[in-house]
Amino acid sequence: MAQAKILIADDDTLVREAVNKILSMFGHTVVPCASGEEAMEALSADFDLIILDINMPGMDGFETLKLINDRNYGIPVIFLTGAGSMEYAVKAINLGAYDFIPKPIEDLDIFNIKIKRAIEKRMYVLQERTYKENLEVEVRNKTKELAEKNRLLEEYNENLEVSTLNTMLTLQTALEEKDMYTAGHTTRVTLHAMSIGHALRLGEEELTVLERACKVHDIGKLVVDVNYIRKPGPLSDEEWLLMKKHPEIGANIIKPLAFMQDELFIVRHHHERMDGKGYPDGLGGDELNLLTKIITVADSYDAMTSKRSYKQNLELKEAIVELHRCAGSQFDPEVVRVFVEVLESQTTMGAH
Repeated sequence: MAQAKILIADDDTLVREAVNKILSMFGHTVVPCASGEEAMEALSADFDLIILDINMPGMDGFETLKLINDRNYGIPVIFLTGAGSMEYAVKAINLGAYDFIPKPIEDLDIFNIKIKRAIEKRMYVLQERTYKENLEVEVRNKTKELAEKNRLLEEYNENLEVSTLNTMLTLQTALEEKDMYTAGHTTRVTLHAMSIGHALRLGEEELTVLERACKVHDIGKLVVDVNYIRKPGPLSDEEWLLMKKHPEIGANIIKPLAFMQDELFIVRHHHERMDGKGYPDGLGGDELNLLTKIITVADSYDAMTSKRSYKQNLELKEAIVELHRCAGSQFDPEVVRVFVEVLESQTTMGAH
């Protein structure tokens, strides 16, 4: 049996010395105390077993046990009980004592077995506590590790999203730069749309989606022959049909990108109309979300005010008249109202 450190408290010197000798004979280290108060002073977490007498002057065994329990060391307590005091033994067990030993101690084998069991109990308690502590540390470490991995993954995803978007924007800008008439279109549409979004007090998430959608709204034109776009004069029916496919093509380009599913809807439907006469799906009214309605106005306004190979550009006042004229049929009236306010305030500020 492993050697143990045992605390014994008994006011009877003869009993205390007898128990001390027996335990020392078994190879244990003993700290003897003459009272409950003395025992509490000597008590520390490195004891493996406590043996308490019940009847002691001052603090008795039960009061001492309560104070020991308060320390929460998990050290087993064995009570020494005089003959004919079984009710004491029951009370002791109910208070959390591990066992009791009648005195005088007559059977050393039984005494040794009880001591041995109590020390084993202490070993199990310590092992369980160590296991729990190690488990808690491991769980904390794993949680910290997981949080760090999640942070790195989010960072990686964010970087991937930014680089993907930048690549698409670079391609779209390169496409626009091929034609003097469309150069800067995406940048201007984004600025107009964001001005409307801020005026409508959209949330951060919605503004992010709107900005991304603006940056790639014409990405489908990469597949369209740019000679059609640069052609002077109106497009033929065949050319116009091909041009009208660019929102669908753009949506298909974005489709594999899981982080751009909200933008996908806007890209596909940025040429729809409130009256349902737009393309590619003929959606209208409430079928179109607010962000799509915003980009439709911003995109059309830039088309109106930019010089194109097949038409003259409109002045600001003419463009505003056109926006009002098409409000309700092509554009959402509320978006037009807000955008016109933005344009007029910008003009006023520019004048100053």
